[in-house]
Amino acid sequence: MAAKAGTSYRILVVEDDENISEAVVFKLRRLGYTCMAAVDGLEGLRLLRRENPDLMILDLMLPGMDGWKLCEQARQEGFGLPIIIISARTSEFDKVQGLSIGADDYLTKPFGMNELAARVEAQLRRSSLKFEAPVGITGGIVETGPLTIDLDRKEAFAGGEELGLTSKEFAVLYLLASQTPMVLSREDIYRTIWGYEMLHGDRSVDVFIRRIRKKLAAKIPGHSFLQTHYGFGYKFEMKND
Repeated sequence: MAAKAGTSYRILVVEDDENISEAVVFKLRRLGYTCMAAVDGLEGLRLLRRENPDLMILDLMLPGMDGWKLCEQARQEGFGLPIIIISARTSEFDKVQGLSIGADDYLTKPFGMNELAARVEAQLRRSSLKFEAPVGITGGIVETGPLTIDLDRKEAFAGGEELGLTSKEFAVLYLLASQTPMVLSREDIYRTIWGYEMLHGDRSVDVFIRRIRKKLAAKIPGHSFLQTHYGFGYKFEMKND
């Protein structure tokens, strides 16, 4: 497993445990990635702003500024890069909370370096994916009522105003929109967007649907676009609330 040929993806590792940080950086550099490291949240934020990396690996329990706040701040400032949380906090609440504030994946400690590397590769592959318009749609634009999905810019708009979706949020929305009127299972969504099989009880898809719905509702009140099929998955269909 290695970085994409001809491309040196830049990864920011924010971890205050020196042993873990060094092991992660060593592994990723051997795979061809360019790595930078920070030992606290404030330093991580400075590097994020200055270096604009392609992906961030983020511990939660950090000095200066904790990982929760750094993740939120990154999203508030418009950074759409994939964020993988690595944490010793193993509860479902912590994982759901981490995904809710903007992380793309959550890996609990202790973890294997090969697993982390696989998740990094999957996130980078998905974030750099070039979406193509579904059959019957020309110009790279999908329009459904007040919602416009621009496949070339990888962003959705309401009345010309950006919804501010992250790369993975856009991928989930686009996948559902491109497959309408099909209902997609949570497992199919996860496998397509995250790049590997969903573990039993994983709520990542539900969390991302909730994040997208919140952004849609803020810009397009009175309409819903992502419909739940209970016990199975989701479907893209515009309805009036």
